[in-house]
Amino acid sequence: MTDGYLAYATARATQADELEAAIARLTGSVTSLAARGQLAGPGPVFVGIGASLAAACAPVWSLRARGVHSWRLGAGDHPLPFPVSAHPVFGVSQSGRSAETLAVLESVDPSLRHAVVNMTPSPIADLATGLVDIGSVPDSYASTIGYTATVAALGLLADVWDGGAPDEGWARLGALFAATEKELTEGVRALAPLFATATSADFVGTGPAVGSAEAGALLFREVARIPSTGMSTRQYLHGAMESAGGGVHVLFGDEREHATAATLADAGHPVVLVTAEPPAGRPLLHVVRVPRLPAAQRAVVEILVVQILVEAVAEVRGVAIEEFVFHNADIKVPEGRPAV
Repeated sequence: MTDGYLAYATARATQADELEAAIARLTGSVTSLAARGQLAGPGPVFVGIGASLAAACAPVWSLRARGVHSWRLGAGDHPLPFPVSAHPVFGVSQSGRSAETLAVLESVDPSLRHAVVNMTPSPIADLATGLVDIGSVPDSYASTIGYTATVAALGLLADVWDGGAPDEGWARLGALFAATEKELTEGVRALAPLFATATSADFVGTGPAVGSAEAGALLFREVARIPSTGMSTRQYLHGAMESAGGGVHVLFGDEREHATAATLADAGHPVVLVTAEPPAGRPLLHVVRVPRLPAAQRAVVEILVVQILVEAVAEVRGVAIEEFVFHNADIKVPEGRPAV
C-alpha cells in the first residue's frame, strides 16, 4: 500500500470478494434507511465529480425507468448555492473529500443533505443527514473496488427508493463478477495490442452504459495515458464519430451499438464491442460478451472488462500504473476539515 492506496493489481485481485461483502453490508444499510422513510418522496439528485459522477449513470436510468424523476449532476458545474427544491441531494464521493461535492451539500438545506461515500469519517459523511456508508474499503489510486462498490450502493438505493426492493441479482453479483473475470481475462488481455500505438480511444455506451463509457475513458487516461473520451451512442452518432482514425473504439450495448461497431470496423477502424448479444463476426470487430443484467449490475461487470483491458494496455505501452503525472491540491479538502 502506497500513500494509503492499494496497488492496482492488489485491489483487482481482492475486488470480487470485497464487492460481495460490500453488497451484503449495503443491502442491509439501504433497506434500513428505507424502513426509516429516508429513501422516499421526490427522486434523488446525485452530485459528484469524475468516477463518482459516472457511477450514478445506470442507477439514475433505473430510477427513471421506474417513473422516478432523478438526475446526476457534475458537482462543479453549477453556481452555488444550489437551487432550492424538494429533491434530496446525494453527494457521491468515494473519498468523502471531493471539494466540489462538499460545496454543493453545504449550500443545501440540512434536511436534504445525503451522501454515498466509501471513507468514513470524512467531511462529506459528517455533513450528511442520511448516509450510505460503503465501508472504508481500501482502494487503488485509479479506482477499482471503490468504483464498483459505489455503483452497487447507488444501484441498491435506486432499487429500494420509494417502496422498491433490492433486485435478487445483487446477492449473486459477487460470485458472478468472479466467474466473469475468470472467463474473460485471457481474451480481454489479448486485445491490448490494439492500443499499442493508438493516439486516442473512444468509449461509447447506450443510455445506462454512458457511465461505463465515461469511467472507461477516465481509466484509460489515468492508467494508460491515452487521450480518451466517453459519450453516449446517440451523441457519438451526431458527428463525433466523424473523426475516427488512429484510435480504438470501445462500445457498450446490445442494439444500435452493433450497427455502429460494424460501420466503424467496415471503415477500417478497430472496435471492441462489450455486449450481451454477440453480432455476426467481421474483421476488426472484437466482441467481449458479458451477462445480461439489470442496468446497475451490468455497469459493474462492464467496468470489470475495462479494468482488465487497461492494465494490459499499460503493460504493452510501458506505463507504470501507480505513477500519476499531475497532482492537484484543490480537488480534495483536508481529512480533518470540519463540516459546515
